[in-house]
Amino acid sequence: MRIEPDRYLHSRGTPTLLVHYSRFDRLAVGMRYADGRTEWQQVRNGNYGDYWRPGAQVAFAPRNRDAVVTAIFVRFDRLASHNLLRLRLLPAGTAELQSGLLAALIGAALTLLAIGALYNLSLAIAVRRQYLAWQGAWAAIVFLWGTLWSQFVLMVVPGLAGSFSAQASTLLSTTAIMLATFSAATSVERVLLPRWLRGATLALGLSVGILGIPASIVRTASIETLGAVLGVLVLADLLAVAICLAWAVKRGSREARDLVAAWSVPMAALALTELVDIGSGLWGGGAQILVLFAAAWQTIWLSIAASRRLARFRAERDLARAAEARASELAVRDPLTGIHNRRGFVTTVTPMMLAAHRSHTPMALLLIDIDRFKAINDVHGHEAGDTVLCTLADRLARWQGPMCATARLGGEEFAMMIGQFEGPSLLQFADHVRQELGACDHRSTIGDRPVTVSIGVAELRETADYQQLYRAADRALYVAKDSGRNRVIHADHAASQVAPGKEIEEAEAR
Repeated sequence: MRIEPDRYLHSRGTPTLLVHYSRFDRLAVGMRYADGRTEWQQVRNGNYGDYWRPGAQVAFAPRNRDAVVTAIFVRFDRLASHNLLRLRLLPAGTAELQSGLLAALIGAALTLLAIGALYNLSLAIAVRRQYLAWQGAWAAIVFLWGTLWSQFVLMVVPGLAGSFSAQASTLLSTTAIMLATFSAATSVERVLLPRWLRGATLALGLSVGILGIPASIVRTASIETLGAVLGVLVLADLLAVAICLAWAVKRGSREARDLVAAWSVPMAALALTELVDIGSGLWGGGAQILVLFAAAWQTIWLSIAASRRLARFRAERDLARAAEARASELAVRDPLTGIHNRRGFVTTVTPMMLAAHRSHTPMALLLIDIDRFKAINDVHGHEAGDTVLCTLADRLARWQGPMCATARLGGEEFAMMIGQFEGPSLLQFADHVRQELGACDHRSTIGDRPVTVSIGVAELRETADYQQLYRAADRALYVAKDSGRNRVIHADHAASQVAPGKEIEEAEAR
């Protein structure tokens, strides 16, 4: 091939020849100067040296910048198809500027794709959503394709220059289309799409991926036929995906609306490259740079949509957990007084008792019963009685802490589990509780009528469990009530004063 620079360049500056197609074994470029000398430069498959440029380009410039180039000769060994060859002849300064601009743009797009791939794959693992896995795999494949197509990979592995990169790029591009089809088709709930439509779309995507295998291997003129068939399949696949998304949007799918916004740009870009020959436009990036930027847009949009959807799921989950926590809390709380009920009290004190057993520290149960509470209800009404119960519960709750648990067990009976007290100090503390409760002000509810309590105390023994401890405290409470009320009785003192079965009858009477 012979090129005369004067026919293509308006100025007589130094020309740079950019070759865009790389399925060949060897490319030699000769620069003929005005003095008749010819200077040859060449690259081979697997070795481009310093000639490679971003965007699948190989650049040749005369080494003698002062001499005038009158002709350029281009020779190929084993060129797969001359119809797919793309050449550009530019002034040296323009070629360098475009290469720098193209490198920056490709680098930005690849960075966004890499971030999107990692983000979507991590989301797929976290929330276990299949379409996010397909989306992450698609972004990863497009990132690999962009790295190979742009020839950035040659900075790390120079030996990949040439046919291998071109063939691998073809395979990766068809694989990316297949994964994108799977992502779009599986992101919509099965009930929203007819089975035949989903199946046909997946089949078309799979066909593109399968046809990409021979298209990436062939190095003869038949590649043009495979390319034409592949182009038809890609357009059919895009149409099928568009129908799926439109169908799902019509059925009210929120995921489909996000996908339409995300996929519209890359689908339009891909369709444009199949219908219009962009060639060497867009600073030499051609159709590939258009698809790369559309893919970066799609990845960003879907990542934002997935994050928004995940945030909504997290908010819904937090609300559900809060509701569950409230329900669980209500199950262990007395609805009238707000302190623990019997169930909550047992749940709270069980670990306290186990810890006391292990550490051999004292612990005791106080059963507290309001004296003559039935008379309060009979004279002042049940509403007044409820107010008295709440007042006493509020006072008991002040002792609530790591070593003290309080509860309303039912009716007018309260309980307190207290640690760190035993013997005389325990009785002194229990009497302090009796006095504090007796000093509560009920004048706004029942006038000057005093409200006193009786307390039965039982200390935790080495072999005692909660039921044994409760029975001992209940016997002591019976003695306190039977002895005149408004007093504290220890279970050890009460044991010899209660006839068997009598405390049960008294408890039922209370």
